[in-house]
Amino acid sequence: MSTLEFQQQLVSLRQQLYYFALSLTKDRDDAQDLLQESMLRALTYRDKFQDNTNFKAWLYTIMKNTFINDHRRNKRTAALMDRVEHERDQVRRVQVPSSPENRVRMGEIQRSLSKLDQTFSEPFTMHHEGYKYHEIADKLGIPIGTVKSRIFQARQRLMGMLTDKHVH
Repeated sequence: MSTLEFQQQLVSLRQQLYYFALSLTKDRDDAQDLLQESMLRALTYRDKFQDNTNFKAWLYTIMKNTFINDHRRNKRTAALMDRVEHERDQVRRVQVPSSPENRVRMGEIQRSLSKLDQTFSEPFTMHHEGYKYHEIADKLGIPIGTVKSRIFQARQRLMGMLTDKHVH
């Protein structure tokens, strides 16, 4: 089969492939994505198609396998994200043993943090809550270097404020 014949057959089956994709995904946008991905793979692996075999069945197999692989990948990604959220929740729940000294110290830290300019306190607090530098940068719309600098500055200023209180 020539390249032109291959492409013509592929285009002629587009609508049928779309309906098959829709039956798999149950969503028009996902079906459109699956159709495009499957057609791209058919073009990419054109040399794997054997002449005088069922072209339509070959395309349906590509689409089915693409759907299954994407579904598995999405399940693994979702499971991983669930584990990350679970770990993050566990870390947040860990409490420092409450003693009068710890409560006083935490109160001092909170008061000092509230005195910091928001440009420093916000990235510092987010980092303390477990966000990664790139997540903070994305959320605040600033470069990673700026995030790191502001967190460093926040630490320096907090240490200065907390040290001053204990010198008096």
